[in-house]
Amino acid sequence: MSNLLETGKFPEDLKRYKEKDYEELSKELRERLINVVAKTGGHLASNLGVVELTIALYSVLDPYKDRIVWDVGHQTYVHKILTGRNDRMETIRSKDGLSGFPKMSESSADSFNTGHSSTSVSAALGMCRARDIKGEDYRVCAVIGDGALTGGMAYEALNDAGQSKTNFTVILNDNGMSISKNVGGMSKYLGNIRSKKTYLRAKRGVKKFLVSIPGIGKPMERFFHKIKEAVKALFVDTEIFENLGFEYFGPVDGHDVEGMKTIFQRAFSYNGPVLVHVVTKKGSGYNPAEENPQSFHGTTPFDPESGEKNIDNSISFSEAFGKKLSKMAEEDKNIVAVTAAMPSGTGLIGFEKKHPDRFFDVGIAEQHAMTMSAGMSACGLKPFFAVYSTFLQRAYDQILHDCSIQNLPVVLAVDRAGVCGPDGETHQGIYDLSFLNNLPGVTVAAPSCIEELEMMMDMSLKVFDKDSGMLNGPFAIRYPAKDKYSFDTSYLNNAPVEYGKGAMVNFANFVSYDVAIIAIGSMVETAMQTASELKKEGIRALVFNARFLAPLDEVGILNVCKLCNAAISLEDGVKCGGMGSSITELLTRENIWIPFSVLGLPDETIPHGKIEEIHKMYGLDVLSVCNEAKKLIRRKQDFS
Repeated sequence: MSNLLETGKFPEDLKRYKEKDYEELSKELRERLINVVAKTGGHLASNLGVVELTIALYSVLDPYKDRIVWDVGHQTYVHKILTGRNDRMETIRSKDGLSGFPKMSESSADSFNTGHSSTSVSAALGMCRARDIKGEDYRVCAVIGDGALTGGMAYEALNDAGQSKTNFTVILNDNGMSISKNVGGMSKYLGNIRSKKTYLRAKRGVKKFLVSIPGIGKPMERFFHKIKEAVKALFVDTEIFENLGFEYFGPVDGHDVEGMKTIFQRAFSYNGPVLVHVVTKKGSGYNPAEENPQSFHGTTPFDPESGEKNIDNSISFSEAFGKKLSKMAEEDKNIVAVTAAMPSGTGLIGFEKKHPDRFFDVGIAEQHAMTMSAGMSACGLKPFFAVYSTFLQRAYDQILHDCSIQNLPVVLAVDRAGVCGPDGETHQGIYDLSFLNNLPGVTVAAPSCIEELEMMMDMSLKVFDKDSGMLNGPFAIRYPAKDKYSFDTSYLNNAPVEYGKGAMVNFANFVSYDVAIIAIGSMVETAMQTASELKKEGIRALVFNARFLAPLDEVGILNVCKLCNAAISLEDGVKCGGMGSSITELLTRENIWIPFSVLGLPDETIPHGKIEEIHKMYGLDVLSVCNEAKKLIRRKQDFS
C-alpha cells in the first residue's frame, strides 16, 4: 500500500478519499506524530485524539479559504501536517523551526494565533462579523475542547454568538480532559451527554445493520436518519446549548471520519449558529498515551516503542513548592491550595492527595481563582494560588481590584517564570516582574534556588499577620522552569532570606570592585558564573542577589554601587518596568553616577527555542554578560 502522507496532496485529496483511505491516513498520521514527538517533545495526547476530527473537517472545509480557529492550539500538529508542513515537523518547537501552536506568519492556513485557552469562539465570531459586514464568502469554525469550556471567556462568546444569527459553527472536542481531568459543572453536564452510550451504541449498530442490507440498505439508512433526532431526544439532554441559541448536533463519534463528514456538511450548510459535539479519546491509538493522557499532554522526548521517558532524579522548583506547601499545611490548618487546571504542572498532586478538603482545582479560570482566593483570605484562610506566569496575566485585574486595593493577602506561586523555551511567545513568563512591580501593596520575591524558595514560602505566611510589618497584600514568589543549578549556595548559611533584603553572594571584603552584577531569581546563577569567568581575567565582580523586586532593597543596592566602579542589573523579564528600571530610578534619585547597564529582555514577542538559546540571543548568557561588564569597565576608565 502506498504511503498516503508521501503521495497525497493535502488537504485537497481528502475530499475524494474513501473510508479505507481515511483509515490508512489516520494510521500514518499517528505513526508520524509519535515518531516526531518522541524526538522533539511536545503535545502528543491531544493531537492523537483529533486525527480523525481534523481529517473530517478538512474534507469539508478549505483551511486556506475558510477560517478555522483552534482553541489553545496545542492540538494542531495534524493540522500542520495536512497543510504543507509535514517535511518540517522535526523542527517543531525548536529555534527557527515550526511553532507548537498556530501562527499566522507561518502559514495562511493558520487563521489566528492561539496558545492560551478559551479564546477561539470570540475570535471566530469576530471573523464571522467581519465577513458579514464586508460581504465576503467563507465559512468560519471554532474548534474548542471541553477543558476550554471551564474558562469564562468561552461563555461570554457563546452567549453573544448564540443570538448573533450569523452562520457560525462551533465544534466541541469533548475528551473529558484539559491537561488533568476536567472539573466543574460543565464537565459533569458533558459527561452526562457523553455517557449516553445507549444512544451512541444503538446509532452505530442500526447504521451498520441497515447499510449491510443489499439494495435497500442505503435508502433505509437515509430514512431512519430523518427520525434519529426524535430518538436522540429520549437519551440526550442538550438544553444548555439550544437555550444559548445554537442548533445542536451530536454527540458524534470523533473517530468516525465518515460520520463526522456527514454531520459537518449539515452543520456548515445550516443558517445560523451551530454547535457540533464530537466525543474523542485523548491519546487515541497509542496505548501509553491512552493510559496516561496527562503525562503525554506535554511530554519530553521518549521511547516510541515503550513510551518510557528518560528519568531525571533532580527536583524541580514546582515539585519543591508542592512538597513544602504540603508540609506547611500539616502544621497550619488554614493553608489552602488553589490551581487553575494545573495540579500536576504546579506540583500540587501530593497536596491534593494529603489535603483533599483544602485543595481547589477551579478549571481554566484564573480570574475566578484569584478572586476566590481573595474571598478565602477575607475569611481567615491562607490561600496559595499556584499558576504559570503566562496564565497569571489573565488575572491581572483581579490581583489589583480584589486583592491589592483591599489589602487582602494571597500567596501567588508564579511558576514557569522567565523564558520558558519551546512553547514560545504565548508562554514566555517574562512580564510578571514588570506588571506586578507596578501594583500597590504587592510583594514580589524571586528565589535563586530551592532553599530560597522554601525560606520565602515560610516568610509569606507573615503576610497574613497584620502586625508583621510586611505588606499585607499579595505575596508573589516567582520561580523558573528549571530543575538544576550549579552555583554554591553555602552563603545562605550566613545570609538567610530577610523580607525586602538582598544579599551579597561572593563578598570578599575588597576595598572596591570593578563591577557589580545585581541579579534576581534564576539569573543569580548566570551572575555567579560570569563573576568566575571575569576573575580569570583579574576582574573583580561582586554579585548581589536582589531576592525582592518589591520592596526593592534600595539600601543594599546603593551600598553595592558605592563599592563598585560599574554596575549591571540582570533579570529574566522585560526590561521595561522591571528591576533594571527600578534601579535606574533609584540611582538617578540618589545622584549616583556610575556606568550602569540594564540587561533583560526587550518589550517584544520572544520566539520559541531552548532557554539557553533565547538567553544567548538576547545577551543574557555568561559570555554576553562578561562582555557587557568589560565594556562598562572600559567606559569608567575612559572617564577617569
